Amino acid sequence: MRTRLSICKKKQSYRSGEEALAAAQRADIPLRPYRCDRCRLFHLTSRTKGKLVLRRGARPPKTVF
Repeated sequence: MRTRLSICKKKQSYRSGEEALAAAQRADIPLRPYRCDRCRLFHLTSRTKGKLVLRRGARPPKTVF
């Protein structure tokens, strides 16, 4: 699903997947990073249906980004 430009502008952006992943792991709710097809930076989403969900403290697989 493509991110709407208005949504992209409202979200916090991260320059790297590692930076976004670190922010996701600090959150109180399950979040996952993704590369935005609009700005090409990383954002966080709480949508997890059909996606890999990392548990707090777990190491991500090397193929996440």
